[in-house]
Amino acid sequence: MKFEILTIFPDFFRGPLDYGIVRRAREAGTVEIAVHDLRAFAHDRHRTVDDRPFGGGEGMVLKPEPIFECVESLNVLPREKRLSAGARASVVLLSPQGRLFTQAVAQEMTGRERIVLICGRYEGVDERVSEHLADLEISVGDFVLSGGELGAAIIVDAVTRLLPGALGNSASSQQESFTRPGAAKSGAPGTADAGAAGKRQMDGGPPCSTCASGGLLDYPHYTRPAYFRGLQVPEVLVNGNHEEIRRWRRRCALSKTSQNRPDLLRMVTLSDEDRRLMSEIEGAGNEAGNSKR
Repeated sequence: MKFEILTIFPDFFRGPLDYGIVRRAREAGTVEIAVHDLRAFAHDRHRTVDDRPFGGGEGMVLKPEPIFECVESLNVLPREKRLSAGARASVVLLSPQGRLFTQAVAQEMTGRERIVLICGRYEGVDERVSEHLADLEISVGDFVLSGGELGAAIIVDAVTRLLPGALGNSASSQQESFTRPGAAKSGAPGTADAGAAGKRQMDGGPPCSTCASGGLLDYPHYTRPAYFRGLQVPEVLVNGNHEEIRRWRRRCALSKTSQNRPDLLRMVTLSDEDRRLMSEIEGAGNEAGNSKR
């Protein structure tokens, strides 16, 4: 996959994309990243890329000419052809008005061979870029940033880690928070028995104590030392019973999601076991509430 990033601050990307998984993926040839300076496509003596908006208003707006010319120089198919079935490239405008970027959107993007990311700045980008050049408008969250550069770095990182070979263990991306692939086979993340999938043995090996996220928040993680400053690792994690570990982890994931992100519970399909665990969680919460009275 190749990412093409359009920005007026190309040096911004000298740090964020040179470490960790993205760096290793670049070195392995899994991804290629090219950063393009929009000012190189401004033809006046000051290399002007912004102007005041028609109709008045505060701030400046990025002009359409440099953006159109930069994208066209990349030999990307016209918007109409990209929107047709089977198109393998996307031109994405980073904007607070765009579709919310989620793990599902990141998964969709892995199906592209080439992604062009346009980083907005100032008060925004000339609307003709959104209407006639970009085929997708993306927001990384319900907040306003100074520009699209941080959002572009987030998208590159989130998509890269989902590509085959990017992670040392490919199963890791299936067990992370928010992962909810629409796999049809029983036990896959996002299906009703995703939480119980860990009951099964994998390839004839020992029982699996991990559980797929299924769209929930992740379960807690602990490592050595088992006893640290008076804080003990939960006994269930060191008793060697994989089924008890799996059930404990699933219960914790459900509890944390219910407490911090109850909206996610409305978007996942809970198994019968999940519903029983939720009843236990709610019962424990009611008991705790009564004991404080």
